[in-house]
Amino acid sequence: MPTSDSLISKTAIETIDLLSRGEITPLDCLDALEARISAVDKAVNALPTLCMDRAREAARAVMAKPKSERGLLQGLPIAIKDLTDVKGVLTTYGSPAFAKHIPAASDPLVERLEGEGGVIYAKTNTPEFGAGANTFNEVFGPTLNPWNTSRSAAGSSGGSAVALATGTAWLAHGSDLGGSLRNPASFCGIVGLRPSPGRVATARGAPVENLLSVQGPMARNVEDCALFLDALSGEDVRDPVSLPKPSASFLAATRSGWKPKRVAFSADLGITPVDSEVAEICRKAAYRFAELGAVVEEAHPDFTEVHDTFNVLRAKNFAISKKDLLETKREFLKPEVIWNIEKGLTLTMADHHRAETQRATLYGRTLAFFETYDLICTPATIVAPFPVENRYVESCNGVKFDNYVHWLAIAYAFTTVGCPAISIPCGFTREGLPVGLQIAARQRGDGRLLAGAKALENVLGCSTLTPIFPKQPPRAKE
Repeated sequence: MPTSDSLISKTAIETIDLLSRGEITPLDCLDALEARISAVDKAVNALPTLCMDRAREAARAVMAKPKSERGLLQGLPIAIKDLTDVKGVLTTYGSPAFAKHIPAASDPLVERLEGEGGVIYAKTNTPEFGAGANTFNEVFGPTLNPWNTSRSAAGSSGGSAVALATGTAWLAHGSDLGGSLRNPASFCGIVGLRPSPGRVATARGAPVENLLSVQGPMARNVEDCALFLDALSGEDVRDPVSLPKPSASFLAATRSGWKPKRVAFSADLGITPVDSEVAEICRKAAYRFAELGAVVEEAHPDFTEVHDTFNVLRAKNFAISKKDLLETKREFLKPEVIWNIEKGLTLTMADHHRAETQRATLYGRTLAFFETYDLICTPATIVAPFPVENRYVESCNGVKFDNYVHWLAIAYAFTTVGCPAISIPCGFTREGLPVGLQIAARQRGDGRLLAGAKALENVLGCSTLTPIFPKQPPRAKE
């Protein structure tokens, strides 16, 4: 059997292969994770809630089944973001209002993962209700970037990204509204995929038809991410926008050898400032699609109205889903959450009409764009990891942002039009901080997106950057 350290360094697919051949057991995996968590997590605070007793019970249940009935995951441990309910496990949503909340039932996606042989062992840290792309909250404190523990891990799936980067997870679940799978992936040197809306079924509150927020996979490389999407995806009657599982697996699509013929690159999508060093790292990475035979050109859809559209739709969702919370537990909520709810409550029917009309226009323009281009590449985030004490990015290149989500526009542009998008590692800044390349495909083009990302990952050679041990900030020169 591999040693604990060598097991931690294996990919999820390699580990599942060992499980399926009986060379290791799910209990061996949990032992390895527990040792690694003890060694590294105090330095980064990625996994504030562990449920190892529950996990070992679940592992034994998987082991009692015939190998053919153990599902895609074969007993592999999975970490779940603390916005998602796990039965019997502390689930706080990052909010003091739910600091002692223990759900009586699991979210459908957790049930699906457990049905595929996934073993839930931990909850990953998140900002309050996922609001703000910096992972800190008043319940557990901040999660720190393992490449430099003075820096932000981004968010809101920051705990998941850091767990992957430090080897305390092989696969970790996340969610994404304004880049919450992609931003932390970029900051931590791992892979985060925002799949098409409905690809992963989840519990639906109000508004039921919300297509901005999705659930998705995070991993250390593209193939692991694709396998995890296979385990997550599928239709569920409890989620009225959920999609059926495709006939061919996402892992098969990733390994299909498909390569794009035309790729667009845009440093800013015409809507946001971008740090010049980040932009240049991403430009060089995107143009390496040419080594795969693709024509690479500077181009992007017209996203002129996206700020107004996204802000209205986001605020509407906050108002509908959290109005009661504002009225009963306002004192527990952070200022950004209060601002978003109150903004939503002031919206008029004219605001809703404008935003929905603009979204339809943006959707149509993007569809037309993908008639010419197979994929588009941008920076996943507009800056490198920033100091963790900064709540969010207030300005970039001399441009001051007018709210706490405006700096996320390069990610939320693709959210607004329903495109699947992925962040893959593509290089490092002069300070040694990771930079992620965002790649997006046409609506419901998840398979081709993964295939293209895998092809570029092979060229870039960035699939084995993690796991790492957390790095302290360099000492100032005396």
